[in-house]
Amino acid sequence: MQTFETKQELSISLKEGWEFFSNPANLKKITPEKMGFDILNESLSSKIYPGMIIKYRVRPLWNIPMKWVTEITQVNAPNYFIDNQKSGPYAYWHHQHFLSETDTGIEIHDIVNYKVPFGLIGQWIEKILVKRKVAEIFEYRRLRLKEIFPS
Repeated sequence: MQTFETKQELSISLKEGWEFFSNPANLKKITPEKMGFDILNESLSSKIYPGMIIKYRVRPLWNIPMKWVTEITQVNAPNYFIDNQKSGPYAYWHHQHFLSETDTGIEIHDIVNYKVPFGLIGQWIEKILVKRKVAEIFEYRRLRLKEIFPS
């Protein structure tokens, strides 16, 4: 199992941060276009809640479309929420999203634990490709958030 962790500060209120990050529709705004990310749920609440199922189509590697289903398992507004993959490209995906106030705004702290399928071959693919891809996605997100919420 691999762990990816990142932190970012934004000059916004905790309320504004929670409103943005707890709305599933905003995920498309902070995901690289080349991933072909689309939410498939016909009607989806604008606020997350425990048990919420979100269905996506993504093209994470080589433009191959895949369905990805996640469940919001825990919500403690406005401080954190957790999503787990129900089905999709990973053997395991557990993403913790933390928001906390700072002197100048908020800090967003993400911890992702994931495992690539396919045993030893998957471990090799994770080392040469997936690890870098996950980091690129979060770097894109960091840059987009700076554009959406300039200091």
